[in-house]
Amino acid sequence: MSNSIFRKDGTAQGVAKQRLIESIAKPKKRVIYDPLAERFVTGAGMVKLMGHKLNIWITKKLIPGFHEHLIARTRFIDDLVEQNLAEGIEQYVILGAGYDLRAHRLKLPAGIQVFEVDQLEVQERKRAKLPADLAKANHITYVSIDFNKEKLSDQLLKAGFDPAKSAIFTLEGVSQYITKEAVQSTLSEVSLLMKADVVFYMSYVKQALLDKPELCFGKGYSNPEKKAETVMNLSARVGEPWISFYTEKEIAKLMAEFGFTIIANNALGDLNEAYFGPVGRALTENQLFNLEQSLVVRKIK
Repeated sequence: MSNSIFRKDGTAQGVAKQRLIESIAKPKKRVIYDPLAERFVTGAGMVKLMGHKLNIWITKKLIPGFHEHLIARTRFIDDLVEQNLAEGIEQYVILGAGYDLRAHRLKLPAGIQVFEVDQLEVQERKRAKLPADLAKANHITYVSIDFNKEKLSDQLLKAGFDPAKSAIFTLEGVSQYITKEAVQSTLSEVSLLMKADVVFYMSYVKQALLDKPELCFGKGYSNPEKKAETVMNLSARVGEPWISFYTEKEIAKLMAEFGFTIIANNALGDLNEAYFGPVGRALTENQLFNLEQSLVVRKIK
């Protein structure tokens, strides 16, 4: 991985903002709930004052489906982690943890150890924003790493990670910001490190976003090329440009190279009805924002 990951927190704040917006919806209307998100959002008071409906309306005017895409991704990973831990997976590793708060807000089985991996400066900034008792939660191990000088596997082992125990790894909203070589290196290290079953989640942006943007949105979506350009420009403006995009063929080849079997490969359109239907907020076809995939792979030892 590159040492430039999460040097800034513009996109991390942006994702936290969407979690905050979803969390201020009425309980029967929301898809996820993150009571800590507001601590990581500049201007959280104004977001709360505006309320859920107005925030959603503004987002839909700018980029239809953007909010729902991020919330669907969040919910998908929440469900994935809870299900796998309930079924016996013994450890949870959050790669490039940033402002991820799953270790605090999910219902984790007793005895599960969570390893949050990131740069020291990011971890210090995050812990400073958490309530003191949560920042010192003993089920969380903060694994600091200098990506230029240290190996992921070495740092995990030093932190007490047990490769003989099964684990789930998540790499959310990261792959587009780092090189493909960095992703390959991470997958290789995890594959070589683990002596037990491993589940690996990774979100990735489709190559079609550059080649044929219209294929990344629902039928009838207005100005897909312009919306795709807007999203990429927003990331670049906060110093975190997207540099890596993947085809499904590339992903299949990459995972096979390290012995992983693909379990799921979903976009917002695949999750829309399941998550937003029950709360009466399912998107119509012309609002689907499908440029990013949620990939789940597994390797059984």
